[in-house]
Amino acid sequence: MERKLKLIWDFRGPAAQKTAEHHVIHLKEYIQIEQLSIDITGFQVIDEFHCIAFMVVIDSEMKQVRDALKPHRGQLYQE
Repeated sequence: MERKLKLIWDFRGPAAQKTAEHHVIHLKEYIQIEQLSIDITGFQVIDEFHCIAFMVVIDSEMKQVRDALKPHRGQLYQE
């Protein structure tokens, strides 16, 4: 079983939550178009002015997604 990686995009400012929520829509579209193995996405409110959008990919798909979508950072995904 391949490792799962959580790719993260950070959004800051008063519109951070709405921007992160909207970014998730595009992440879901990308997953469908590219027929990726995992369909885990979401957003998380860190604080009033910092939110993240994320998607989970398997190790073998990470480079393709990273190069196309340019996440700000990543970490191991733990279920």
